[in-house]
Amino acid sequence: MIRGVLVVVASLLGLVVMPAAEPPAAAVTLTREQASAFAKLALRGAKKEFPNKPGHVLLDANDAKTPKALHPAFYGCYDWHSAVHGHWMLVRVLRTYPDLPEAEDIRAVLNDHLTAANIRAEVEYFRRPEAKSFERPYGWSWLLKLAEELHTWDDNDAQKWSANLRPLAELIADRYIEYFPKQTYPIRAGVHSNTAFGLTFAHDYAKTVGNKKLQELIEERAKTYFGRDTDAPARWEPDGADFLSPSLCVADLMRRVLPAHEFREWFHKFLPGAAKGEPATLFTPATVTDRSDPQLVHLDGLNLSRAWCLRGILTALPPDDPARPRLAASATRHAEAGLQHVASGDYAGEHWLASFAVWMLSVPASK
Repeated sequence: MIRGVLVVVASLLGLVVMPAAEPPAAAVTLTREQASAFAKLALRGAKKEFPNKPGHVLLDANDAKTPKALHPAFYGCYDWHSAVHGHWMLVRVLRTYPDLPEAEDIRAVLNDHLTAANIRAEVEYFRRPEAKSFERPYGWSWLLKLAEELHTWDDNDAQKWSANLRPLAELIADRYIEYFPKQTYPIRAGVHSNTAFGLTFAHDYAKTVGNKKLQELIEERAKTYFGRDTDAPARWEPDGADFLSPSLCVADLMRRVLPAHEFREWFHKFLPGAAKGEPATLFTPATVTDRSDPQLVHLDGLNLSRAWCLRGILTALPPDDPARPRLAASATRHAEAGLQHVASGDYAGEHWLASFAVWMLSVPASK
């Protein structure tokens, strides 16, 4: 209020008032201490077969098998997708800090799980007719992020794991190419089915490994699904079990597929109140009331994923963009809120939140 009055007075006097400084972003990079703590959480879940929530279709009694029998590579950590991004997180922290105290244990788990035989079994599972939509697109997206991470790491073990994983990654890439031309409408939910998030990591993978067909498909689909979006109904966010922001996931995808000047124009039509920090519900961290509830604790993940989307959006906007101060401040608040509760003491959140934290800390905070 006071600043607004000063701006008016200064304007009348012909003075220049500098815009509010962009606040520094918190927790810019992953620290060694964080990497070690997060690795402990992932290692605890990597071989923990139960409890488990399989997305498995049974055709008869012979299909009633244990998670490890169905998924010898990705059986731990409560569900398939959490196991996958838990493995990605172990790779990322080991790659970032090769001398972690947990390094030997991490390599042992990856050596045990990412064998050629285990990945062949995963491929065979995906080839079942009943698995056509298994983990689409959330688990698919994280599998490609794991493949991308291994592909770019110059480490003897990593190159072996990458070669072993390649048949599954290529199968998933082909699934994208086969399926998404048939999906006429995007899914905008704040959970696993979210289309924008499902395309985001796949686009990163496609660019990294040089899969032009997949990259071009994703760019076409993104522009078709979201290119004409304006005034996103972000005031309705969050839903009670969101771990992704429907609006910010779209923006995080579009900053990848549009040239910078086009993205800026698109973004301000998509979230026209961003420079004012509106809607407030989008710029304010979500409240979690029960971290032992597997749905309510999703909101801790929402705070982390909002932070990484906001940080990513900042990298695509010019230094003088009027939305930058609000976006940066919100990114900091969301990061701080999410990082406080990665280790909650309850498996409902601990089996997956560290992966979200590590990815959030991997995204640059600004240009």
